[in-house]
Amino acid sequence: MMITNEEDELREALTFTESVVPERISADPEIVENGLAKLVLSIIELVRRLLEKQALRRMDSGNLTEEEIERLGNALMKLEEKMAELKRTFGLSDQDLNLNLGPLKMWE
Repeated sequence: MMITNEEDELREALTFTESVVPERISADPEIVENGLAKLVLSIIELVRRLLEKQALRRMDSGNLTEEEIERLGNALMKLEEKMAELKRTFGLSDQDLNLNLGPLKMWE
């Protein structure tokens, strides 16, 4: 079997130079704590944004009273403030918590 240039280029493109899975998992407590914080805060940020979108939909459709809108707005602002505080505590940025969900396009 003869390998052509195209097949050789394809083979090189598919060959990974680095292992995707590390040989050893770091047991450094600070790294583990930061990774766990990043995961938990990413999930909380996802839920916060979903709640915010749902609240906006309910407001636009007229399903909320003025009092409910006020309470909901205050709750979302407090959650956002707490998230900012936790991000500062763990040294994380918004980009660190950005979940790439592909075609869902939730953040638009």
